Formats: sequence, structure tokens, C-alpha cells
Amino acid sequence: MRIGELSRRTGATPRALRHYESSGLIASARAANGYRVYGEDAVARVANIRYLLHAGLVLEDVSAFRDCLDGDLSSVTPSGRGLEIARERLAVLDARIAAQTEARDRPAHALSARADSV
Repeated sequence: MRIGELSRRTGATPRALRHYESSGLIASARAANGYRVYGEDAVARVANIRYLLHAGLVLEDVSAFRDCLDGDLSSVTPSGRGLEIARERLAVLDARIAAQTEARDRPAHALSARADSV
């Protein structure tokens, strides 16, 4: 199947599919006209990549799961390494949330103090 069909079947944009391919997560062959041609197995791989990305992982994290992207990831018990990656990603997200909360609180407090003095 060509990239447009894979895009329609998975909900991933052609740009995202090319990015997954350049990251080594999916593979294609080239047709005589130069178009990318993907196998049927690419549908499951892309679904699993998107599942992991929606779970909060980044593409670099997803690369650690390269060997198991052809199965049904949503029904498999995560490996120790998978849990470690998830914990690391969660810690990064928690740190970002804390930093953003602090950044939001500074002007909120300043506005509150200003309103109290008026």
C-alpha cells in the first residue's frame, strides 16, 4: 500500500509516517515510480507507535519497543524496561508541569497582590 492509504488506515499523517520511517520504526520498499510501498504489517506497527505516543512516550522512547511493535501492545503486560521508560517519561512530565505551574503562579500572585492594594 502507498503512504496515502497507510495514512487513511492508521490516522497518521504522511509526514508522521515518513518520520517513523526515518527513525527506523517502519520500513517501506520503493515502487518503480519511486513511491513508498508499505506492507500490511505496517498498519499494526503504526497503530502501536501511535498507542505509545498517546501514552505519553516520545519517539526516542518508542524506539526501545522496536522489536515488539508488530503485536497487540495494548493487551500485553509491560516489560521491566517498558515500565522503566514509562516512569522516566512520567518524571519528565511531572517536572514540566511543576515548572509551568510555578511560571503561572508568579504573575497570578502579582496580579492578586496588585488587586488587593487597589
